[in-house]
Amino acid sequence: MTSKKIVVLSGAGISAESGINTFRDSGGLWEGHDVMEVASPEGWRDNKELVLDFYNQRRRDAKKAKPNKGHQVLVDLENYFDVTIVTQNVDNLHERAGSTNVVHLHGELFKSRSTRDSQLVYDMKGTEIKLGDKCERGYQLRPHIVWFGEAVPMIEEAARICSETDIVIIVGTSMQVYPAASLINYVAHSAPKFLVDPNIPEFMPVPNLETIEKVASKGLQEVYDRLIAKYVGF
Repeated sequence: MTSKKIVVLSGAGISAESGINTFRDSGGLWEGHDVMEVASPEGWRDNKELVLDFYNQRRRDAKKAKPNKGHQVLVDLENYFDVTIVTQNVDNLHERAGSTNVVHLHGELFKSRSTRDSQLVYDMKGTEIKLGDKCERGYQLRPHIVWFGEAVPMIEEAARICSETDIVIIVGTSMQVYPAASLINYVAHSAPKFLVDPNIPEFMPVPNLETIEKVASKGLQEVYDRLIAKYVGF
């Protein structure tokens, strides 16, 4: 194993190959809902039952999905590199594939948390949170998801990780949404950077960036082969 550190910045594109719709479509809808109805503090305030039902369905969908080849390639990288995945995805496909060091920027679908104390976070045994499900202090549970307008608690830790890495792989995200998009600014200019996406954004002013215009599974395999040849030697 080399001493090289790799940070993988992953987004919806890698989950899409597993059949998960993790974000809004071109019409601004998420599974037929205005995103502000189901992914904002205001939406939660206005209709808690709708929000809970929405995420209950997302969990059922995610539970049926299986990790794909892209997820597995990232697991295989751990045999030779120190790999940390910083993901915008709320599903657990990276963990189910076998990745051991995953930072979730936008929360985790299969966890719930107290509406009163954000430190009270619980692993879910099933797929549902219902009205009346409460934390140990007696307050309603909500999805452990970072909604629009809320702070991103893990962003500082993710920035620290990026500042210490040797290599960056960006996969399944256009890096256009902040604050996640700012993470690339913490990476050393000299660090090799790979962007894997079938639709490369036109304007990517990132030093030492190589783009691979392929879906996640195929593009990640190409990156894997090249990293192994360069740093491992076979």
